[in-house]
Amino acid sequence: MSGHSHWATTRRQKEVKDARRGQVFTKLARAITVAAKKGANPNDNPALRLAIDKARLASMPSYNIKRAIERGAGGSGGDALEEVTYEGYGPGGVALLVECVTDNRNRTVAEIRNVFTRHNGNLGEAGSAAYVFGDDPKNPQFKVPVDEELAAKLAGLVDALEGQDDVQEVYTNAE
Repeated sequence: MSGHSHWATTRRQKEVKDARRGQVFTKLARAITVAAKKGANPNDNPALRLAIDKARLASMPSYNIKRAIERGAGGSGGDALEEVTYEGYGPGGVALLVECVTDNRNRTVAEIRNVFTRHNGNLGEAGSAAYVFGDDPKNPQFKVPVDEELAAKLAGLVDALEGQDDVQEVYTNAE
């Protein structure tokens, strides 16, 4: 047995699950808010439509979706969020592109730099790694082959980056 109280075990498991779900909802709400700045009608705004579809797939409540759209369309606090892209290199010279939505650039860059440093990577200047990805971050122009050991280190870096609240997407040119 894991202790003398079944409820204590259940409560701890529920708290962990709720915390993860809350992080996902926060990321999705930020994506909806940023997309809604370009138009609050999902039929006219494909980015908003995609963000709403992702939110529904994650079982995000509809009132949370509506609130995020209102915030992005000019309601309370919608002006504070902005999209930021950071570039850097991970172990083995693998290029990384990190897309973020933040309300505080200074905090976000400090967190991203810290993650890169802890995982033997370097946060680069604007344009230092973007050329690798060209116009589409999902079809890099060239890929870097990685062995099993390097892949494990790189996976740790990507997981740590994706664990940050402000990070929306992480792209690499690892093969």
